Amino acid sequence: MIKIDAHQHFWQFDPIRDAWIDDTMKVIRRDFLPEDLQPVLLANSVNGCVAVQADQSETETDFLLQLAAENSFIKGVVGWVDLVADNLGERLDHFVKNPLFKGVRHIAQAEADDYFLRKDVQKGISQLAPFGLTYDILVYAHQLPSAIELVRQCPNQQFVLDHIAKPEISEGISEQWRAEIKQLAAFENVSCKLSGMVTETKDFQWNQSDFTAFLDVVVSAFGVDRVLYGSDWPVCLLAAQYRKQLAIVEDYIDSFSEDEQAKIMGGNAIEFYNLTAEKL
Repeated sequence: MIKIDAHQHFWQFDPIRDAWIDDTMKVIRRDFLPEDLQPVLLANSVNGCVAVQADQSETETDFLLQLAAENSFIKGVVGWVDLVADNLGERLDHFVKNPLFKGVRHIAQAEADDYFLRKDVQKGISQLAPFGLTYDILVYAHQLPSAIELVRQCPNQQFVLDHIAKPEISEGISEQWRAEIKQLAAFENVSCKLSGMVTETKDFQWNQSDFTAFLDVVVSAFGVDRVLYGSDWPVCLLAAQYRKQLAIVEDYIDSFSEDEQAKIMGGNAIEFYNLTAEKL
């Protein structure tokens, strides 16, 4: 089984640029680079990863692409481009010349709730599909309605929902979240990452059983062909070491068939992000 961590980050910590990493997050207020992650992946039998943007700049996109070029275990990059720029097509054309550039993400959770309803944003995201690029949807649960409308407007775009839309795990299942996950999953061009869950717990305290009902909803809605494992390392370190967050997903799918486990733990990521054979 090829295991792929479909969601992790690298950064050289900058207190001004990375102001979102405040004093309550001291454990991640430092550099996190490939030499930090590679031994962790090896220790957990994970074959590779997809590096995802954490900063809204092409500088970071170039940084991640350079790291991927230098480290074969980084199988692809989800970078950032200005989706509403007049020269978006030109910038996409520039980045897709690098086969490691797989998709785009914008930190929409920090935007107004109607961000995805904006026509300029929808127009920008609609330009990704012709380049063969994916789009990662990063929202809080209350922003799901606009994400659903975005997907409705972009039927030819491949989307993946990050972190199951960040529901408040410790509060239990919200019926609105459940219903909107089902609505989103009804669009067959949308997948979902089983990622970022441990940090959506109160005071970062949790038991493995806290996630079961949420995973039940997501896997039932999306099916085993459209869910991807992701660690959200190093952000996950706020609430769990790598092995513990990995165990949440692996233990949950332990009763699944070998084929289903292989899809969730790597096969779906390989297909979704079009990770090439020579990089695996």
